[in-house]
Order: sequence, then structure tokens, then C-alpha cells
Amino acid sequence: MEKKWLLRNTSKDVISLANKSGVSPVVAKILINRKFDNEIDIRKFMRASIDDLYDPFLMKDMEKAIDIIKLAIENKEKIVVYGDYDADGVTSTVIMYKGLKRSGANVEYYVPDREHEGYGINSDRIRKLNDEGFKIVLTCDNGIAAIEQVKLAKELGLIVIITDHHELQFDENESGERTFKLPLADAVINPKQKECNYPFKNLCGAGIAFKFVQALFIKSGIDMKFVNEFIEIAGIGTICDVVDLVDENRIIAKNALDMLTNTKNLGLRCLKEMLSINDKEIKCYHVGFQIGPCINATGRLESASISVELLLCEEENRAKELAKTLFDLNKKRQEMTTENVEEVIELIHNSTFKNDKVLVIYKDTIHESIAGIVAGRVRETFNVPTIILTKGKETPKGSARSIKEYNLFEELIKCKELLEKFGGHPMAAGLSIKEENIEKLRQKLNLICTLTDEDIKPKIRIDQRMPLGKISYEMINELEQLEPFGKGNSSPLLAEKNIPILKIDILGKTANTIKIKCVIPGLNKTIDGICFNRVDEFIEMLKEKYGEEHMNYLTNPRGMKLDLIYSPQINEYNGRKSIQLKILEFKLS
Repeated sequence: MEKKWLLRNTSKDVISLANKSGVSPVVAKILINRKFDNEIDIRKFMRASIDDLYDPFLMKDMEKAIDIIKLAIENKEKIVVYGDYDADGVTSTVIMYKGLKRSGANVEYYVPDREHEGYGINSDRIRKLNDEGFKIVLTCDNGIAAIEQVKLAKELGLIVIITDHHELQFDENESGERTFKLPLADAVINPKQKECNYPFKNLCGAGIAFKFVQALFIKSGIDMKFVNEFIEIAGIGTICDVVDLVDENRIIAKNALDMLTNTKNLGLRCLKEMLSINDKEIKCYHVGFQIGPCINATGRLESASISVELLLCEEENRAKELAKTLFDLNKKRQEMTTENVEEVIELIHNSTFKNDKVLVIYKDTIHESIAGIVAGRVRETFNVPTIILTKGKETPKGSARSIKEYNLFEELIKCKELLEKFGGHPMAAGLSIKEENIEKLRQKLNLICTLTDEDIKPKIRIDQRMPLGKISYEMINELEQLEPFGKGNSSPLLAEKNIPILKIDILGKTANTIKIKCVIPGLNKTIDGICFNRVDEFIEMLKEKYGEEHMNYLTNPRGMKLDLIYSPQINEYNGRKSIQLKILEFKLS
């Protein structure tokens, strides 16, 4: 698929702002591209200090909720933390449970079964919790859409506190006016409420759980050093839930990564050992693509309570056993995902709807726990919003993933008469639907879709044009200060045109890596570039240009020049350091 390269430009005085903010012009330009265009915001961004966290009592209903919990602790009433089965839900549950335990609460936790109970509060489970003598239900990472379930809990005499970060449900009249619907809980904590004046709206479930415990400790007179211990757990949820890594999310994630490198959490230490990263500096990649998927795998294939137990575990042999379980389940999940993604992509290529702007795929053999991952991979392949549905216990259910130009949650609202249940965000959602409505949903979403061909063309936004001769160790160190990278703070992309190529090698056991020796014009020097998993695409590019001679140019790139989008990095090999380019995109000049 053709990609559009776009160079970001600004009218701001980059040099002046860099001098005022105490950063280099390169860093200042990148931060301007991320909409940090004044020295106060830049200094706060670079500082990422725990001291800059907001007062948790600025959240609507926080004071009310803490007063309820404190009274329950004094009266030794039974509290249940009602969590969720993904990494954000697991980490939220751990934070809430440990925070309440330290406060002296009579507390237990419950994580629902994905297959049998589904997402959010389950009515049958509420009845069972009531029968078991629980007086307070405290949700985390769910509950904002549980209108009927909260109503039932209140009828049974339970006290319900909702802490959630998902979008609010609403009704819309013919004029487009919206009436937002909230569960009639005793307290509802969600910064996305219109009446909530909290300065930052985009915390994940674990971030809100952290703020809740912070508020509880303040009211209980517990030393703040104890609440800061929860930052590393909140950071895992923040990174894995793919929220914007700015403002409080950046503070949580950046400090979490520092803590995770030398974590004191026994379960995390054992999991890091299983992943062979116990001696590495932990980065966003390790959390998002190694630690997080292992935590998620338990909720997908068995029970998320296994992951909760690991993060709470204080007995070494048991922690090692649990860590191995997580590792093995994730390996199984990876194999299932690869197989299903390949089958779905083939199905799309052979279908009548392969050119749809919104893909709606029903394949009843997909394990419902990996529908979201499959949707994400298919979305990446075709760059269009994708809904993957599979056979559920009662009706088909599944997950959806979107692109930046398409607000998935809003579009599903327009089709709510076809859906049994749904919820989520602009970029991701979960839903259940009767089988006879699946084709109707596909047709309606595509009928009302306003995406253009230009919208679905992948866009790569380049931060700055950077001649290879200007790259230095100092610049790379400066760019690393912008970490952690993720949604809202993407890894900086640099680019240069007309780079002379001296040599091209295909490396790796499966010949999936390209190594390109680039000439630095005017300096009589070279710099190596590495590109992963794009060998076939590179060879196809040469074939289009050079025809039958293309393999000769691969072995002897005489006169070849490339335009590259890259990220500079430091390569260490056999004790020697060198600068190399991580090549992200390429085309012939």
C-alpha cells in the first residue's frame, strides 16, 4: 500500500523556544510537533516529575467515594474490588486491592471470566457477591455503562463506587443533542464526565485506580512514599492500554519504567526472568510487547486472576510457577493469533467486500479472547477500521480497531439498534450482536462511512529533515530524553533524501533483515542502516525500477540513491559502540 510522506512544518521560533526551555533545537522542534509550544509545558514534559501530579480530589465524586471507603474500613465491612481481565484491568485491581489492604480494609477482589461473564459488571455475580456478605462493590476499569447491573446492586442494598475511564453512554435526539447516561451508583469517578473538572481526561483504568489510592492515603494520613510504589503497576496499565503518553500518563509511565528496571515486585522479577529481560533497562517496548501480552494472555485463555495473583505474590516458588504459566499462555496466544490473522487476510482477499472502507468479519472459529488482536493486525494490513466477530456464548461478539480518521465509538452509536451491547473509545471497541444483524451492520457502517481514499492512505509524518552528517551521540542521547514513546508521543522520525548507497546485505536466519551501508556526503564516511521484515518489499521496489536487472543492483547498488525515514540509535557489538540508522521507510530517490 502506497504511503504518503509528510514533513511537519511550524511557524514557531524554534531556536528561541529551545533556548528558553533548556533543550536542543532538534528536541524543541519535535515537541512543537507534539503541540508543546511554550516553555512551561516543555519543561514540565521533560521533567516528568511525580511532584507535578494533580490533586486527586479534583475528580468529581472522589471525596464522596473516599469517605464511603473510610467509613467501611472503620466498620470492617466487606469490600470487593471488581476488576477486568485485560492488562489495564489487572493492574487496576492490584493497585486497588493493595491500597485498600494497606489502609486496613476487609477487602477481596474479583476478576470476571471473559467467556462466561463478559466485560464489566455481571448481574449473576452481583447476586453472588451479595449472598457472600459483601457490602461495597468498587469497580476499576469498568462500570460506566453498567446501568442495569448497578440498579440491581442498589436494589439488593449494596453500595457501589464506579471508577472507570471509558466513554459515557448517551441518548441522542433528532437535533443531535445528547443526554449522557450514568449508572446510579453512590459515587462515579470518571474524568470524562462533563461535570468533572479534573485537568487531565485521558488516564487509563490503572491511572484512575492510582489516583483513588493516592486520595485514600492522603485522607488516611499514610505516607505518600507508599502510594508512589504503585506507580510501576499503574505504568504497565498505562502503556498497555495505549493511552496518550502525555501529561499525567507520561509522568506515570516514565517513572514506572525507571522502577521496573530494578523492580522489587517478586512476580515482576520472575516474569522478567522468564522473558530474559531481567538484566535490561526496561523500555516501553518491553512492557507493551512482552510483559503486557503475558498479563493479557491469562484473561484471554484462562483466568486473569492468575496475573493478579502473580503481581501480589510474595512466595518465590509460586511466583516462578505463575510467571511460567503467563509465559506459556502467551506463547500459545501468539501461535493462535498468527494462524487466525493469516486466515482472515486470505478470507478478505477472496471476498466481495475486500474494498470496503469498514471491514466487518465474522469467523466463528476465532477464539473470542484474541478477536481484538486479530482486528488490530488486520487494521494494520489494510489501514481501514476493522471489526472481528466470532461465536460467543449466546450471540456473536468481538472487537474493533480503528484509524485516526474514524471515530469508531461514534459510528457504532449510529448503529446501536443493530447491536446487543457495545462500549469503548474512538480507536477501539467491544461489541455483541445477533448473527442476523452482522451483514446489516457491515452495510450500514459502509453506507454512512465518510472516509475518502486519501483518509485511508497511510500517512507518515516526518519530524525533521536531518542530513546524516549531523547525527551524533549527543543528539541520540537528547532524543532518548523524550521517552517513553507511544500514542501521543511517537518516536521521532527523521528523514533525508538522495543518500548514496555503497552496499546492501540481506541478513538473518530467515533472510528478513536488510543492512544498507549509506555514504555520508562530503565527509568520506559511511553509516549503516538496518531495516527489519521488509526484504520482499525492498526487492519488489527494485524490480519495479530495474526490471530483470534488479538482483544485480541488490548485489552491486552502483549509482543507487535512497530517500530514508529513520530513527538514529547507538549499536553495541562486542564492546564497541557505533551510530546506526533504524530504517522505517525507504524509496528510490
